[in-house]
Amino acid sequence: MTEEILKKIKQLPPLPESVMQIESVYQNSESTFNDMVKILERDPLLTADILKAANSPLYGFSREINSINQAVGLFGMGTVRGFALASIVKKSFALDLSPYGITNDMFSLLSKKQHALTTAWCIRKEPKLLGILSPAAFLVEIGKVLIAQQIIANNAQLEFKNALLSLKNVEAAEREVVGVDTPEVSASVFEHWRFEQDLIDTIRNCENPQNAKENNQKAVKILHVVRTAVQINGATTEESTAAAKELVTKYDLDMESFEKALQNF
Repeated sequence: MTEEILKKIKQLPPLPESVMQIESVYQNSESTFNDMVKILERDPLLTADILKAANSPLYGFSREINSINQAVGLFGMGTVRGFALASIVKKSFALDLSPYGITNDMFSLLSKKQHALTTAWCIRKEPKLLGILSPAAFLVEIGKVLIAQQIIANNAQLEFKNALLSLKNVEAAEREVVGVDTPEVSASVFEHWRFEQDLIDTIRNCENPQNAKENNQKAVKILHVVRTAVQINGATTEESTAAAKELVTKYDLDMESFEKALQNF
C-alpha cells in the first residue's frame, strides 16, 4: 500500500451508526429476519435506496417490491445487507472516475451489474455465500475512487491511459502507475472500517483466489468470475463472458447455474 493511498483511507469519515446496527444484527447468529427489518425501517432514506435498488430490472422481478419486509423475504438478509452497505458506503466518497475513461453512471452500473449477476447465480445454489458476496460484489470496485484521486493528484492521467491501452488489464495498469490495485485498496478501506475479516479477505484476493483463506475460496472464485464477465464500463461482451466461463470451468463451479444467471441477467 502506498503512503498516499493509505493517507486517503485514514482520512475517510467514520460510517454512520446505522451501519454498525446493521452489522450487529447480521453478525448475531440469534438475530431474526424481523430484527433486520426493524433496523432498516428506522432510516427512511436508506429504506428508499434499498427499495430502489431491489426494484432494478436487473433482478427480473415481475412485481414491484414495496417494503423492506418484502425485500428481505425475496433476497434474504445477506443480499439486503449488501444493498444497505452499498447505499451508505458510496455516500462517503466523492466520485470522479475520469482517469478510467468512465462516467459516474458507468461506475454505478458496473457495481449494480456485478451484484445482479452474483445474486442471480448464487441466490438458489449458494445463498449462504451471499452474506459475503453481496457487499463484496457491490463494493469491490470502491478502491478505484481513491486510485483515480491519486492519478489526478499526480497529473498521471495520460500515463494511466497509455498503461491501460498497452497492458489491457486494469489492475496491471493501476499497479504500474500508482503502485497498488483496486482489490488491495478496497480491502484496506473495509479493514479501516473494521468489517469482518472474511469480507476483507474475499475482496483482497478476488484476482488471486489461491491466496484466500480456505473457507473463502469459493466466494473469491465466484467474485473473480463475475468481475471478469462484467467489464469496467458495466458492459458484458461475448469475449468477457467467454473468459468468465473459462474461469467457471477452471474453478469447477456450477456452469449450468452461471449460464442461467447470464440469460436472466
